[in-house]
Amino acid sequence: MSIDTIRRYFDAFNAKDVPAMLDCLCDDVAHHVNEGQVRIGREAFAEFCAHMSRCYDETLTEMVLFEAEDGARAAAEYMVNGAYLVTDPGLPEAEGQRYRLPAGSFFSLREGRIARVVTYYNLADWTRQVAGEAPQ
Repeated sequence: MSIDTIRRYFDAFNAKDVPAMLDCLCDDVAHHVNEGQVRIGREAFAEFCAHMSRCYDETLTEMVLFEAEDGARAAAEYMVNGAYLVTDPGLPEAEGQRYRLPAGSFFSLREGRIARVVTYYNLADWTRQVAGEAPQ
């Protein structure tokens, strides 16, 4: 069941267990990053995770999972609770700022593994939060 794969993927994310996340992915996974380039393959995904772990400490809560009837696609809506640890190039300076941000992911599955993951969140909202600006 695809929802089990998605649940394992997010459980591994929250446990900061990148090898367990990678185990949920197809070798040729297409990783569509919010406002970024598509990365292809597990190695590119692992490199992205290493970068994210260095710059951010995030936990996902309020998880709601959805699954298409045929099990080939799934989606998740959740809250990202994080701390901005190290300045990410092109973004505001990191000073340990905390943030809370709604986000969602969409998945395609093949043979019980994730073949495509697309993640969306509001970058302008995140930027306002880490800059200490009032919500609009």
